Amino acid sequence: MKSMREQVAEGKVLVSDGGWGSFLVAKGFQPGECPESWNLSRPADVRDIAQMYADAGADIVMTNSFGATSFKLEHYGLAGQVAEINAAAARLSREVAGADKHVMASVGPTGKILMMGDVTEEEILEAYRAQLVALEAGGADACSVETMSAIDEAALAVRAARGNTGLEVVASFTFDTKTPAGYRTMMGVSPEAMAEAMLEAGAHILGANCSLGSDEMIEVVAALRAAAPGVPILVHPNAGRPHQHDDGRVEYPETPAMMAANVARLVAAGANIIGGCCGTGPEHIRQIRAAVDAL
Repeated sequence: MKSMREQVAEGKVLVSDGGWGSFLVAKGFQPGECPESWNLSRPADVRDIAQMYADAGADIVMTNSFGATSFKLEHYGLAGQVAEINAAAARLSREVAGADKHVMASVGPTGKILMMGDVTEEEILEAYRAQLVALEAGGADACSVETMSAIDEAALAVRAARGNTGLEVVASFTFDTKTPAGYRTMMGVSPEAMAEAMLEAGAHILGANCSLGSDEMIEVVAALRAAAPGVPILVHPNAGRPHQHDDGRVEYPETPAMMAANVARLVAAGANIIGGCCGTGPEHIRQIRAAVDAL
């Protein structure tokens, strides 16, 4: 199978998958549980979510591994099962993806802040190395270092992937704040600064995910494209900005049709890979697939 970069170079717009968390909840996930532990305890349910997105037309299936570094798993007493949990995450998605779809492993923040001094660069690098090696062993061919806000941590994750695996590496930040100078992460990182630092660290693909809806993401994608003219760009918007009701329910306002209506504008801004994040589901991906096919 050709790499995502090779497919993009041929002019193809790839469709990725959508949100996973709400579907774990729908299957019975309880507060206080470790989402990634389901890779071992409830593999059929995890596989079902991947299957929904493959059936919806995604070219890329993600993995249930966002919080599967030792730093996050230790909160659940599972730090000793990093390799087992991550290998299972990739294997379950690969069983669905087969040989024709990409498995892009989800790699999230550790929850540690380097500038606070409670963790060293070497410790974070090792945590990501252990996770990424296991994800590749389980069958992933790519990884998305995603929902990042700080350059130092993201660069370590990218370096861990490039130095220890053959995975194709996406670096994706979450730009949640609009300033007069454009969007920024909560750590104040601009798309331009992110692009420069992630390419220097070795990322193959740049991206933005979470926080913003598909309409807002157009500006972020354009900024990334201007900063990195020849680099593939991934975008995983939320289904709009969430609204919390008085009863605690969280509602995302962008329907599948609304997100699909922005596909052409996202591609025009520079996006090469389009999927979804929080609030999105298989129907969002199905309609994004149709919109991409209609381009």
